Amino acid sequence: MTDLLRSTVIPPAPRDYHGVNWRGMYTLYAREVRRFWKVGMQTVAAPVMTTLLYMLIFVVAMRGASPPIHGTPYSQFVAPGLIMMAILNNSFANASSSLIQAKIMGLTPDFLTPPLAPIELLAGFGLGAATRGVFVGFVTAVAVTPFAHWNIAHLWAVVYFAVAAAMILGLVGIIAGLWSEKFDHLAAVTNFIIMPMTFLSGTFYLVDRLPEPFRSASHFNPFFYLIDGFRYGFIGQADGSVGTGVAVTSGIVVVLTLVCWCLFTVGYRLKS
Repeated sequence: MTDLLRSTVIPPAPRDYHGVNWRGMYTLYAREVRRFWKVGMQTVAAPVMTTLLYMLIFVVAMRGASPPIHGTPYSQFVAPGLIMMAILNNSFANASSSLIQAKIMGLTPDFLTPPLAPIELLAGFGLGAATRGVFVGFVTAVAVTPFAHWNIAHLWAVVYFAVAAAMILGLVGIIAGLWSEKFDHLAAVTNFIIMPMTFLSGTFYLVDRLPEPFRSASHFNPFFYLIDGFRYGFIGQADGSVGTGVAVTSGIVVVLTLVCWCLFTVGYRLKS
């Protein structure tokens, strides 16, 4: 009789989440934030130190050799570009390294087994990466303020383009992390795509001073609109159209969000 009862026992049904699994999504987001915060010397202090070295080279060592640009001292011109570079690099690094480490160490069940929908996985990884990018950018801005001595001309532009940059590179980091099978693949993306696009987007100069066809080609670089719009928020002058920059970056966020959602939906290189 006891054996019969045991054979007819129905196992408990898995918990059914109606709507958004807010707790699970927040847990994944908190995991991503704590992950970079635990090694703050590497993820926060190191990028700030790198930016300060750039400021030392371009501002202190070249004092008097770099004339004002649009009437703006060179230190105030180059500082927003350096801050944006820190935001871009750290947002990309957070999402991409998290996913590649999980894949290499066999930890993908940690976020595939829980009842998290693809959009919730996307939000957890994407927002975690954006948080690191914005936080590092803020700390970097505070660190370079003694060198720049700036006034914020348009706060909305500073906030919008900082958040947009962090989101875009966080989403790109997700795509790279899912695609990569080893750290060499991530290094290739960083060295041959992210860094060239960053340095060739007006970080240290006006793109209008470039010869053709590089001048026209730079306007097809989305990093140009991020850096130019972010700099516009500080000094009130832009090298291109700020409205175009808002439209382009918003469109990129939407497209990358859809791509990442599709990749998580099919379990691209996660379930095979």
